Amino acid sequence: MRVVLQRVSRAAVRVDGNVTGQIGVGFVILAGFAPTDNEETLSWMAEKLLSLRLFRDAEDKMNRSLDEVGGAVLVVSQFTLYGDARKGRRPSFIDAAPPEVARPLYERFVGLLRKRGAGRGTRVETGEFGAMMDVELVNDGPVTLLLER
Repeated sequence: MRVVLQRVSRAAVRVDGNVTGQIGVGFVILAGFAPTDNEETLSWMAEKLLSLRLFRDAEDKMNRSLDEVGGAVLVVSQFTLYGDARKGRRPSFIDAAPPEVARPLYERFVGLLRKRGAGRGTRVETGEFGAMMDVELVNDGPVTLLLER
């Protein structure tokens, strides 16, 4: 599983002009899945994302988590995270889980985030799996991470 995380002050995702998910302070998560991803992988990633301490505290150190800032998560499926474009190769998506495999992984991952986030007060919004989406965000500082498991 690969995730690109962007800390934002606000973000929204639209499908055909309609908002399907919208948050204020929090993370936009682009999630890509491999065919070999399993419950352990999804659980590890959900817990890792919810426990990251990427928000500034009173001493201007990045030492606060999503729940401490009342943040939310916007999750968007992004199978192209598994694209292979090494030098001398055409972009290839062979390593990405095909839609029929990726969709249940995406839905389970979102479910884990919702379940674990609910106990912390963290709201989870989503895009629409497989749709052409417009993702609009306002970057909240220099925090963009690629997490992989």
